[in-house]
Amino acid sequence: MTITAAADGSALGNPGPAGWAWYVNDDCWRAGGWPHGTNNQGELMAVLDLLRATAHLRHEDLHILCDSQYVINSITKWMPGWKRKGWRKADGKPVLNVDLLKELDRELAGRKYRFEWVKGHAGHDLNEAADERARAAATAYQQGVAARSGPGFPGAHHASASGTPASASPAAGKAFDGGAPPAAASGELDLFSQQDATRQEMTQQNVGRQNGAQKESAPKELAQEDFPQEEFAQLDFTQVDGAFDLAGGGRAETAAPEVLVEKLERELLGPLVRGDIGRTAVLLHPDFLEIGSSGRVWTRDAMMMALEEDPGERTDIEILGADRIGTSAVLLTYRSYARSGTTLRSSLWVLDGGRWRLRFHQGTPEA
Repeated sequence: MTITAAADGSALGNPGPAGWAWYVNDDCWRAGGWPHGTNNQGELMAVLDLLRATAHLRHEDLHILCDSQYVINSITKWMPGWKRKGWRKADGKPVLNVDLLKELDRELAGRKYRFEWVKGHAGHDLNEAADERARAAATAYQQGVAARSGPGFPGAHHASASGTPASASPAAGKAFDGGAPPAAASGELDLFSQQDATRQEMTQQNVGRQNGAQKESAPKELAQEDFPQEEFAQLDFTQVDGAFDLAGGGRAETAAPEVLVEKLERELLGPLVRGDIGRTAVLLHPDFLEIGSSGRVWTRDAMMMALEEDPGERTDIEILGADRIGTSAVLLTYRSYARSGTTLRSSLWVLDGGRWRLRFHQGTPEA
């Protein structure tokens, strides 16, 4: 018996919100993704998850349809040479997406498989079905909603409901196409920072190659003060009959939007949350924009990449005001303290699909 499946990946912005999927039929498929990744990472992950999903059928032939020459060549042509060179290319540079490739190498051992290239977006039924599901997963991560993971393969034990095995997730920023995310500088970054001019020049070029965003120096941490990060890391804030429920940690309470927004802001300032790209993807609105204290403009994707690379250090904050703007927006203003001085900051939080998310932030150095 031969198992025939199409595997595909998708990235909105490349890099950007990313998804992957493999498809056998409507009763046998699986999808997942990450808040930030590339097409190539999605393609690789689709094949990796397919191998894992069929690991209990190792005696069966596996016929994998891909529209990615990169994936096919990586596995069938280049991988043996990369391994001999210590996972480095002919020019001596590290191989991109090496963690995913190493996982693929392990899963392929002892398997009977063959790849077939198919032209993408050309009406091939299996390829179109996989592409549709990968794109849907990427869109879900872009919008901050749950992605459909699919029924999976009968008899398989899948790694997680989200379809993203932690050991293979590229979300840790280790190997992005176009180069690894640049190391953060020692100065502050806005969300919420000051600029390190020398490092900014170097990092700006790298990020420009990845997603066109401009990156300044790395973030310093704003303190959570009386709100421990562990307590708020998994909280969801949803509207119930005109009030707002704060649910998490085995407790629930109602609170005014101004109070909830302040707690969410403090959560976003915690180092563990800032370094968790999945959590920042939930807290930051898809259209998030920041005008930093150095005058740089930050997009959501650029901000998540920078925070994941270096969540920063702790500083103190002083809340100045929390003002409700209508029924679905709250403006939070505060002062942050750092070695370089104080900065006045404002954050606009909006209610988006029943969830409070940060839509806009601006920092202004205080005279």
